[in-house]
Amino acid sequence: MFKRIADLKADDNVGKTVVLKGWIHRLRKQKQKTFIILRDDRGDIIQVVCPSRLCEDLTIESSIEITGPLNRDSRAPEDGYEVKAERIVSFNIAETDYPIGEYQSEETLLDYRHLSLRTRKMINVGRVRNSLLKYSRDWFYAENWMEITPPILVKSAVEGGSTLFKVKYFDDVAFLSQSSQLYLESMIYCLGPVWSITPSFRAEKSRTIRHLAEFTHLEAEAPWITIDDLISIQEKLVFNLVEKIKENNTAELDFLNTTSKIKLERISIPFEKISYDKAIDILRSKDCKIKDGDTNRVIEWGDDLNIESERELTKDRYNPIFVINYPLGIKPFYVKQSDVDSKTGMAVDLLAPEGYGEISGGGIREDNLEKLKNRITESKLEPKDYQWYLDLRKYGSVPHGGFGLGMERVLRWILGFEDIKDVVLFPRTMSRITP
Repeated sequence: MFKRIADLKADDNVGKTVVLKGWIHRLRKQKQKTFIILRDDRGDIIQVVCPSRLCEDLTIESSIEITGPLNRDSRAPEDGYEVKAERIVSFNIAETDYPIGEYQSEETLLDYRHLSLRTRKMINVGRVRNSLLKYSRDWFYAENWMEITPPILVKSAVEGGSTLFKVKYFDDVAFLSQSSQLYLESMIYCLGPVWSITPSFRAEKSRTIRHLAEFTHLEAEAPWITIDDLISIQEKLVFNLVEKIKENNTAELDFLNTTSKIKLERISIPFEKISYDKAIDILRSKDCKIKDGDTNRVIEWGDDLNIESERELTKDRYNPIFVINYPLGIKPFYVKQSDVDSKTGMAVDLLAPEGYGEISGGGIREDNLEKLKNRITESKLEPKDYQWYLDLRKYGSVPHGGFGLGMERVLRWILGFEDIKDVVLFPRTMSRITP
């Protein structure tokens, strides 16, 4: 009976005849005997030993079916199980010029991403990525939030007009969504706390190790919450994700990065909270500089935190930190003005430790109609494109807030990867749109 490799690796199955289907991951031919490392459709591997006469034509990545008894042999890789093949049936004999070898440049692996996904690194990344999405969904369901599916084609900018991807929409013009936030806000009036996982798109001309043109965006919005509530929700969600990955993805973490589990063991709640003012004081004490035109100058109040400044704030920390109360002028039009200091907004960013920087951004939304109108105009956006959004403030507006979590950034931090492209199955950047 056909089984997956993970299902048959048990002493109770030793001596039984099994049927395996998969691909040849590694192949070592000898005169009388051939050793095959077989990979199944879930990425698990097992050693297969067979007479060389059964596999004369086989090549790397050929798809085959193998029948034979399962044996125990301590010399066999991956848990000491192997199959003594008595019969091999081929589905497709792969061409011999397979472009992915044991050692390849990063660019080659990206050029052939459709094939390099078969490497064990990317298989394990895919597994952890799947777990991250599952645990996110589990948490929201357990907390009684409702999942919705907002549109991807939109007419309104959320983060800024300069980072929109324009698309032809029949006889009109539309854009790829930068965020589902505005649509989530409309749902809190009828479904209460809501959340979604969708692709978001940013046409940022950035080549950094943490920017993508298309990314997986977890967003949540709830009525009647304060900034402290919002911080607590994010804190519980992120901590839960870390705990679940740590508990249930041990094998993948061990394969990808032996230090990941040690790093995750250090994570505890509550996460520290610091004001933007304090963050600027820390950065100025370290003489942290930002680019201003053609020159570099020391960061000052009113500057947004960039990759370098976020790295400086978090590089010596083992726990995430929240930064709150940013200057209103550097945050989007929908951020609510602070009741205490009119120059600041009720915004909060969550920064991952060890220099990984922002993984989540959110805040309380401006629920005053006139203030929101003014902010839209000040941001040089078209008020007519936001008429439906302004209606939410006309008819029963309430205090509310939410956040957006970049799943690839979270995964990059958890796995300890340098480049965000390594945690995306098909990365989209300024310079890469294929495969």
